[in-house]
Amino acid sequence: MAPSSKPADFVLSGGGVKGVGLVGAVVALMDAGYLPQRISGTSAGSIVGAVVAAAAQTDEMTSAQVKELALQLDYQKFLDPGVVERVPLLGPSLALVRGSGIYKGDYAHGWVRDQLRSLGVSTFGDLAIDDDELPEEQRYRLVVTVADVTTGQLVRLPWDYRRVYGLDPDEQSVADAVRASMAIPFYFRPVPLTSSAGRTSTLVDGGLLSNFPIDSLDRTDGEAPRWPSFGVTVLPNLPDGNDKVIPALAALRLLGPSHLLEDVITTALVGRDQTYLNQPWVRARAIRVDSTDVGFLDFDITDDQVEALYANGYEAVDRFLATWNWSAYLRRFR
Repeated sequence: MAPSSKPADFVLSGGGVKGVGLVGAVVALMDAGYLPQRISGTSAGSIVGAVVAAAAQTDEMTSAQVKELALQLDYQKFLDPGVVERVPLLGPSLALVRGSGIYKGDYAHGWVRDQLRSLGVSTFGDLAIDDDELPEEQRYRLVVTVADVTTGQLVRLPWDYRRVYGLDPDEQSVADAVRASMAIPFYFRPVPLTSSAGRTSTLVDGGLLSNFPIDSLDRTDGEAPRWPSFGVTVLPNLPDGNDKVIPALAALRLLGPSHLLEDVITTALVGRDQTYLNQPWVRARAIRVDSTDVGFLDFDITDDQVEALYANGYEAVDRFLATWNWSAYLRRFR
């Protein structure tokens, strides 16, 4: 990285295929001289964040290489059904009833594992950082948000491996944690995790509880932040974009003017993060990427759509940084 690099933390939202926009935003931040210190991600954000965190840890990848990686990803291969799930109609229906997920998620898992391995990263121990100002359990370059539906709680990995599961975080696979964070319920198979006590938890997409964990890297000791913590989201603006958060719920609008069920489900998924995002000091450091032309599950996305979504992410950061001033932010909010 260039000597003039400026430290910053990145928080990347979930968004399925929309995550291409996150890549454009991250590349733009890197091109502007921001060197990621820590990255927090959910679902698609965890995939992007893991690669960028590994690159930052090893200092072996340029922003141009990050872009190249994202644009060469074959999104159609994400849809890898199991043997039973390949049976038309019956297979997907059985997967939904059993809660096992229609798709295995092996391609995404393998892709993340291979990219990290090429950068010398396998376990979270490879992403450990020496930072005495952080709590010991948080001294890692990457943290991903996951929902544990067995214990009914949000967990942040690797931070919660020891507290919740009695496991050594340094020995846990980064690719496994990312795979859990992107396990969209009923769509991708959930990920089992067995604790040191022998209890097996079922882990699914962290977006179920926190799709844009923009507060996850904020200081909790009352001191001023050392550097910016930029959040990047591909979620639509609410409330006007309620119908775009979960496109599959749009059919409910055919039933009449009342959208209560749709609104309740949307609020359950994004309400926590939206509440925090509405705070002025948080909104001022959040970057919104226009992703309305691509759905969360549009894994048949075309090359032109990938390029356009990437460009939207890059341009969103350019617009944001045109008015961003770290000193002014501190004076106003800190």
